[in-house]
Amino acid sequence: MPRKVDRQERRTLIADALMRVAAEQGLEAISLRHVAAAAGVSAGMVQHYFRTKDEMMSFAMSVVRDRGQARVADAVAALGDRPPPRTLLRTMITALLPLDGPSREDGRVTLAFLAYTAVRPQAATLVQRDHAQMTAFVAGLLPVPHGDDSAAGLLALMEGLGIHLLSGSQTPQQALRALDHHLDLIFDPPVRAGERGIDTVPHATAADR
Repeated sequence: MPRKVDRQERRTLIADALMRVAAEQGLEAISLRHVAAAAGVSAGMVQHYFRTKDEMMSFAMSVVRDRGQARVADAVAALGDRPPPRTLLRTMITALLPLDGPSREDGRVTLAFLAYTAVRPQAATLVQRDHAQMTAFVAGLLPVPHGDDSAAGLLALMEGLGIHLLSGSQTPQQALRALDHHLDLIFDPPVRAGERGIDTVPHATAADR
């Protein structure tokens, strides 16, 4: 008796093929025909599971999102109960940055999808919803008086670092230093001149932190 085809399994197979095409050939190579060839199936089969390219791109992005969430969950679980907010944020962002092979592949798909939605607003619903939820969550971890604006800035930094990592203009070590510097400004800001009766801003030392 032939094995029953699992619809979700087949859709994931096609999404994985799309990600390989995006990672190896770039956004311009993503088409039903090229994805079908990479998946080893017919173009008709791809269209059976995804009526449009928008549907295929959105599903691939949801697969990337699920993988990112799994990486974050594993990294956060290793911190134990009630980690400090700064540690939690650094761990989450580090897990999402394209710092190794698998995360770089996912990062290329994310970048391709963002470029795709820039000219197709109707396909951007998933990105907009996730960004709003992430901004609200990050804002809840930041110290007073920081809020949505600072959270949005931190996420913009994460996305910018991701682009620089993917392009090779920054090394993982440089990206992490930039992240730590920004987190220090939020969680351990330098004292402004005059706040302690002095005229200059002291340099923070390891002991101060």
